Amino acid sequence: MKSVRGDIIYTGKKVVKDAHVVFNGKKVVSVSKDRKGELIGSFPVITPAFIDPHSHISMVRAGEPAAEAEANDHMDPILAVPDALDSVQMDDQSLKDAIEMGVLYSCVVPGSGNIIGGMSAVIRHYAAISSDALIARAGVKAAFGYNPMSTKDWKGARPTTRMGALAILRSKLHDVQTKVNKLKRSKGAKKEEVSFSAEEVVLRDVLSRKLVLRCHVHKIDDIAALLRIVDEFKLKVTVEHAGDVHEPAIFAELKRRGIPVVYGPTDSIAYKVELKHDSWRNVRLLIESGVDYGLMTDHPVNLARLLFIQTRWFTRSGLSKQEAVELVSRKNAEIIGIDGFLGTLAKGKWASFTCWNGDPFDITSYPVEVFGEGEQVFSDQ
Repeated sequence: MKSVRGDIIYTGKKVVKDAHVVFNGKKVVSVSKDRKGELIGSFPVITPAFIDPHSHISMVRAGEPAAEAEANDHMDPILAVPDALDSVQMDDQSLKDAIEMGVLYSCVVPGSGNIIGGMSAVIRHYAAISSDALIARAGVKAAFGYNPMSTKDWKGARPTTRMGALAILRSKLHDVQTKVNKLKRSKGAKKEEVSFSAEEVVLRDVLSRKLVLRCHVHKIDDIAALLRIVDEFKLKVTVEHAGDVHEPAIFAELKRRGIPVVYGPTDSIAYKVELKHDSWRNVRLLIESGVDYGLMTDHPVNLARLLFIQTRWFTRSGLSKQEAVELVSRKNAEIIGIDGFLGTLAKGKWASFTCWNGDPFDITSYPVEVFGEGEQVFSDQ
């Protein structure tokens, strides 16, 4: 058993002063005033591991030309079978850079050039190989708005308009739903043979709400279009980005429906028309709506190592320091479904945390020790 003492410990749910994170092996035993086991360090501040809920890290890699990036495959607009993990390369320097800033986990998703892009992979940044990096799945990537209509030169039947992209998506979901309904209607000796392709199996799980559809979408009316698809097919979705939302009503509607937002990135240039209303001031609308939300980097759009620094717009918009830490730990963990073992420093959860040399909200402070599952994965001492 080991202990790490902090003057201030952000647990992901509350702030505890002058206490110890006690852990045994890979799991937290307690956050306690009493030291237990070997004291291995004392630090001004301890925070839970930060989690990036939407990233292309290790698919788009530092130091490699753009032509070698693997976030999008150009072969077809509907690609449900591709697995982001198969394009993860653990020698990406960005993974190490993220670890040094306390960002230990990412939900890696395919890009948004395709209407359906493939399966997500939640990874630990400190694994040696991609197979060991995988810790969870968090749904299937989809894209609405400008991006899928901008890839008309790629292979396959590509849309050139928003209505074309949604027509392709509707047609595919309709075909799979028809097969599902046919299978349900057939019984006993009259049971009909219904076969599903590998792609259709994934989409069948989307239609049955076993898999979340993680939807790239920025603009208000593109979110409205997504909600029409949700109503038509009864899908379980998240809204990813929402950077162009500059009126409160759509966030209020997402709250009413219980649809969470993975917001961001907050510090990138508005590099396309669908971001013409993008502003950090939109963060206030997000917060005031009461919708459930997390915060992403969309690495490499914002670098993964800069996840925490984006919280400055949230504290400026009214969040406390505790709530800002909670945003990139507990809330992000909940949205991607890994809160059973990450997100807070609570008994039984992974001992993944960062030890700071000062207040992490002070720009001069930085991590000096980082632990992943009870093992030191970075030291600056």
